[in-house]
Amino acid sequence: MGVYHEGSLAVQDRLGVRDLAAHVGRSIGEGIKPVAAAFLEVQPLLVIGAADPATGAVWAAPLAGEPGFVRATGPRQVSVAGGGSPAAPLAAALTTEGTPVGTIALDPRTRRRMRLNGHARPTPRGLAIEADRVFANCPKYLQRRETYEILSDRAPGEPRRSAELTEEQAAFVTAADTFFLASVHEGGADASHRGGNPGFVRVDSPRELSWRDYPGNAMFLSLGNLAADPRAGLLFLDWTSGTALHLTGEARIEFTPERRVRFTLFEAIEIPAAVPLRWSAPEYSPANPEQP
Repeated sequence: MGVYHEGSLAVQDRLGVRDLAAHVGRSIGEGIKPVAAAFLEVQPLLVIGAADPATGAVWAAPLAGEPGFVRATGPRQVSVAGGGSPAAPLAAALTTEGTPVGTIALDPRTRRRMRLNGHARPTPRGLAIEADRVFANCPKYLQRRETYEILSDRAPGEPRRSAELTEEQAAFVTAADTFFLASVHEGGADASHRGGNPGFVRVDSPRELSWRDYPGNAMFLSLGNLAADPRAGLLFLDWTSGTALHLTGEARIEFTPERRVRFTLFEAIEIPAAVPLRWSAPEYSPANPEQP
């Protein structure tokens, strides 16, 4: 398969960026270069996206630990030591051999991010991921958070499941400046980042969210996946308390002059203190559009 599948190509054609996407797509490789390996080894957070093998629901989930818990162990392989909560919605996927996964390592300190997609297999210490594609993204819409601390005594709370957002969860989403988007395509998965000033994600009802799709690198990997398969997972993190709000449902693109994505919620799982990281306050990206 080439760099892009039919879903991404269809979106690129509709928006007239096929040539630009072809140029940008040359940055996507199969191997983990030394600079990428060095970047991974200093990250305390990795977000992973996949489909549950039993239900087909797509989720995004955080994995966290001391820097070095994610490291390259070969030219196309990454090892992840622990880092997952047993209550996380991807527990079954990450203990199934050969699960397609998408990952993103995001460093708020430097506004750098790296994506690695491939297939996972469980190991005695956590999991290994065999890379199919590795690439970096630009720092657009990434909020800077200068410092973090690891709270070793923080333990995940009891998951709270629901079919719609509570008022508190809706307020949490509306106040967010960042979320992660998991999507899938035939034989593969992807995890990406979305950022903006608080309010960039709109809660239209307890079961529907929407956000404006800001201009990016023209590859349209996530939107291409959604064009071919609407299943999606969203992850909102509280960068102070470590609470994780996982949402799964379907997302569809509205090709209006202000392009938007509309997400319909099927299930929400909120896990208090899911991540043992406490970050400093954000400095919003200068690329963020002002909210109306």
